[in-house]
Amino acid sequence: MLAPIVMMALLGATVLLFVASIKRIPEGQAYTLRRVDGHMRTLGAGTHLVLPVIERVAHKIRLFGNVVEVGEIATPDQGPLHGKIYYQVLDAARADAIIDEVGVRLRERLPELVAAAPARDIAARNQHLKTELNRSLRERGLMVTRVQLA
Repeated sequence: MLAPIVMMALLGATVLLFVASIKRIPEGQAYTLRRVDGHMRTLGAGTHLVLPVIERVAHKIRLFGNVVEVGEIATPDQGPLHGKIYYQVLDAARADAIIDEVGVRLRERLPELVAAAPARDIAARNQHLKTELNRSLRERGLMVTRVQLA
């Protein structure tokens, strides 16, 4: 028979392991978990059981209300443009691969899109930019909801 102190230590370790394996994910977020073997799974809002030694949280992804600040973009016919791009995550599993670099990708793509956009008015240009950005990001599980460049 094991000594009472050893039994209490084993019981305490078991309780700590169980408490560490419970993850509460808030509404409007998704977590992507990576296992030691490289396998990935996505958890939505709610309470979930996670294997603490085997799995770790790779990304905490906000599904709504994401904003990218755009620095100045030089245009040949108008002055420099600046503003914001708003997007949301439609599929966290697909977006996980690029979620850290979304802002960089959008800022790199904007100058060529602005050059090709119709310059008739601001609303038409922003709508064109939104459509073109959605074409390239839709397969990655992202959707641009609004472009505000002025």
